Amino acid sequence: EMLELVVIDGKAKGIIARNLETGELERHVADAVVLASGGYGKVYYLSTLAMGCNSSAIWRAHKKGAYMAGVSWIQFHPTSLPQHGENQSKLTLMSESLRNDGRIWVPKTAKDDRNPNIIPEEERDYYLERKYPSFGNLAPRDISSRAAKERIDAGHGVGPMKNAIYLDFSDAIKAQGKDKIEAKYSNLFAMYEKITGINAYKEPMLISPSAHFTMGGLWVDYELMTSIPGLFALGEANFADHGANRLGANSLLQACVDGYFIAPYTIPNYLASELNTPKNDISHPAFDEAEKAVRAQLDRFLNSKGTLSTDYFHKKIGRLLYEKCGLSRSKEKLEEALKEIKLLKESFEKDLLITGDDALNSELEKAGRIADYMELAELMCYDALQREESCGAHFREEYQTADGEAVRNDTDFCYVSAWEWKGKGHKPELHKEPLVFESVELAVRSYK
Repeated sequence: EMLELVVIDGKAKGIIARNLETGELERHVADAVVLASGGYGKVYYLSTLAMGCNSSAIWRAHKKGAYMAGVSWIQFHPTSLPQHGENQSKLTLMSESLRNDGRIWVPKTAKDDRNPNIIPEEERDYYLERKYPSFGNLAPRDISSRAAKERIDAGHGVGPMKNAIYLDFSDAIKAQGKDKIEAKYSNLFAMYEKITGINAYKEPMLISPSAHFTMGGLWVDYELMTSIPGLFALGEANFADHGANRLGANSLLQACVDGYFIAPYTIPNYLASELNTPKNDISHPAFDEAEKAVRAQLDRFLNSKGTLSTDYFHKKIGRLLYEKCGLSRSKEKLEEALKEIKLLKESFEKDLLITGDDALNSELEKAGRIADYMELAELMCYDALQREESCGAHFREEYQTADGEAVRNDTDFCYVSAWEWKGKGHKPELHKEPLVFESVELAVRSYK
């Protein structure tokens, strides 16, 4: 696992990595460094990502000088399975294709515990169809996820933890026949039944929004190079392609384009300029300095005498972000979040307990990742706080129409927010990269 970027004469020249089986620190020298480590949605704890997915590679690069851009632009997927217990962190993603035939609804009466099959039609709120008659259940992910959370927060959530909504196929089965629905979704229905024990042909699915994809990431130029020469970021690790709201399948497209069509040409182009640069090796003082910093952090974690686990802090920062820098944000919530994150960081420093040694130790690994999440969470809140508009996945409660639709401000906020790390305890510095549209005209789409 990469734990530090090595920069020599202002250029990326290698990394410090930790062998997860032995705990040994390793030095790797390079003429260029490529990060394709994915996104940071796991900062929310509950997400569709595996526990091993984390922000550390890009965050350590950020602290060495690489800008982070669009950091608060996070996509929440509307059709994941809800959390079924406090110790669960990985949420199963159900295919969005289910929304082609499934109808989304909640009971009109809050805290309705009846079996969904006996709730009469007139007592059901098909809220997406009601609010967005043109698109209905196929409204975009940000709108669908935000609307689901609003209904859940208002007390209309369903399921054992009251944290879900219904995705109902009964009308589609009646209209098309079970055979046709089975031909389209049999694998998904089988997977759902295996996980939940519920037969979705007979009873509505339970679904819930969850953190899924990060549109933000390391700032890169058109050659996918970050603000550190020689450091490249590919795929979800960079910010480049999606703006404030990724469209379905574009993450796969970005991975293919970055990895197959761009990087194989732009990286050699950079390396050509380095042909006459003297070669370094792992004995360079920059490697000594980087490894020393990594060892110091690991020792701090191992010597911490607290009583709280890494998961405790991960859950705390995840819940805080979900409520205050998640599907909807506000100036008040974001300012509260910044204060709470500061206190949580202080608690992490003195109350963390890591058992085991510096060899094979998953708790030690998680401690480093959560330390990075704490700092990343702060930057996410700064980014969301300065963007005083609602745009795509960034929804500020102060900037909406009377009926709850996003109000974008292209006059003042038509730029990429690129952030520079200024050191521990200092506010990050914002750099604005103007967005210039030459072939298309900026417009606001209505989903009504």
